Amino acid sequence: MRAFGKAETIALLDQGGIAYELYEHEAVFTVEQAHAAGIPHPELGAKNLFLRDDKHRAYYLVCLPDKKSVSLREVQERLGSRRLSFASEKDLGEMLGLVPGSVTPLGVLNDAERRVEVVIDRELVDAGRVTVHPCDNTATVLLATTDLIALLRGRGRTVRVVDL
Repeated sequence: MRAFGKAETIALLDQGGIAYELYEHEAVFTVEQAHAAGIPHPELGAKNLFLRDDKHRAYYLVCLPDKKSVSLREVQERLGSRRLSFASEKDLGEMLGLVPGSVTPLGVLNDAERRVEVVIDRELVDAGRVTVHPCDNTATVLLATTDLIALLRGRGRTVRVVDL
């Protein structure tokens, strides 16, 4: 069940007194499309990987700078997890209420069973701010990375900051 779409996510930011900038734009499905759409602050862009371990027991939403490349093996080693692969589109929809192209750490707000751990690359924390979708790929929000982490933790979600 999807409780948080764009409107609900923005309302939650407002209710929490979280400062953000909202940018509406055409639907974007890739980092390249986001850059082509002219979304402000491309240097603060993030890409998100929805991963699972080989036993389908651990799920991770990994958020890293959009220009950074890491292998799944590197992520696995940093997390101390079993072998990782991309989670299915079905899992993405059922667990996070999202479709490919709209993956965002804010999607874990839809994870009623709290099975997905958010992993944020330290570079995004060090940058101070990050741009992410508000559970919809027709908008992007710019907010402080620390506010994003505090919001998710405050709603009972697990967030880990890791050097990837």
